[in-house]
Amino acid sequence: MPETEIEITAEQIAQHYSAAMDSVNLINAVVAAPDDYSDDEAVLDRNVDHLKIVVGWDFWTTEDMTPFNDAIAAGEAAIAEREDAIAAGEAA
Repeated sequence: MPETEIEITAEQIAQHYSAAMDSVNLINAVVAAPDDYSDDEAVLDRNVDHLKIVVGWDFWTTEDMTPFNDAIAAGEAAIAEREDAIAAGEAA
């Protein structure tokens, strides 16, 4: 079965970018105030995973991926820190 190529409009790209920025902003908020999100321990994992998928989409044109990549790095660092604290018995 041949692959069907789906054309995406500039408006749709802008909508995807804006939605991904919601994940960027949430990751940055969690990193800045992790105690505010202690009731949802998977919030970083979900949003980092989401941004990793988004960055890999092939329809991006000239959009700046820097905020996405920076949020992924910050989120991964916070996840690693949390996991180290748990392993050390100091659950954050």
